[in-house]
Amino acid sequence: MTHQEIFMTNAQIRSRFLGGALHIVLCLMLYYMLKWSWECWYGFRVYVLSKVWQADLKAYGQWAVVTGATSGIGKAYANELARRGLDIVLISRSKDKLHIVAKEIESQHGRQTQIIQTDFTEGHDIYPAIVEALRDLDIGILVNNVGMNYSDKLVHFLDIPNPEQRITQVINCNILSVTQMTRLVLPRMVERGNGLIINMSSEAGAQPQPMLSLYSATKIFVTYFSRSLNSEYKSQGITVQCVAPFMVSTNMTHNLPPNLLLKSASDFAREALNTVGHSSYTSGCVSHALQHIALSIFFPDWLRLSSYCVKQTEKFAQSMQKKIDEMTEHSASKED
Repeated sequence: MTHQEIFMTNAQIRSRFLGGALHIVLCLMLYYMLKWSWECWYGFRVYVLSKVWQADLKAYGQWAVVTGATSGIGKAYANELARRGLDIVLISRSKDKLHIVAKEIESQHGRQTQIIQTDFTEGHDIYPAIVEALRDLDIGILVNNVGMNYSDKLVHFLDIPNPEQRITQVINCNILSVTQMTRLVLPRMVERGNGLIINMSSEAGAQPQPMLSLYSATKIFVTYFSRSLNSEYKSQGITVQCVAPFMVSTNMTHNLPPNLLLKSASDFAREALNTVGHSSYTSGCVSHALQHIALSIFFPDWLRLSSYCVKQTEKFAQSMQKKIDEMTEHSASKED
């Protein structure tokens, strides 16, 4: 073989290699262009188009059941569902607050209400009474909103008073309530071939969250349970939507004033209900969806779970301690 033939052969190999590499790059570019185009369209549909293209929530049934309905997101969902034409069953632990919210809904929206007083931290024993109270109602929508944090601040797992009792309360409230309330309403929805269950998760459940370990773990349970259940029952006419908000101005966030990143409960409930029929897993509003994307990119798990990040979180928690105590005291005084 001559030097010229060897040179030509090498040139052909290089040419084929470069051609193959270029082909791969073009395929990857096309893949990501299609992927990003789809995600942009999906986001536009879920968070923008949904404002004018809304599901008729009355088509699910006459009554909506809302747990944790006397404050925050639960109260906001109850009011928004009533505004959209549904009668409301309010479930919470304070009888006085239940009556107040019920009267508000009846006077402002002209809808019927029923109240059920119960404490979801108490475990299995509360559910027979709930079954009896809901027996004769045409329940079209269930909002599993009730939930509680492990602590009102960022803490290590053992750094709270009486952790044994608190663990049980959090699991009963955040996990057992979702599964048991779903069990109660789902059979009749399946019989009718129609129903909507909305389960409130959290951005804290999107990735592991040190210093929020138990709360984060309970919320990823809600997410996985909801998304799996939706796949099981959507062919039978049931929608199970998981809503995973970021920061909303509620008692859990010490009623921080709303801003571009932090939604008021009423605004969040209105925007989140718009997404029904457009998405079975949603951040609830475009602001929270964008924050979710930003955190996924700039705050990945390897950084979030690093010793350095945990130490910085500890320092932040210590620096915010006084302010959190003041906000907690202020919130308590407002409730009184």
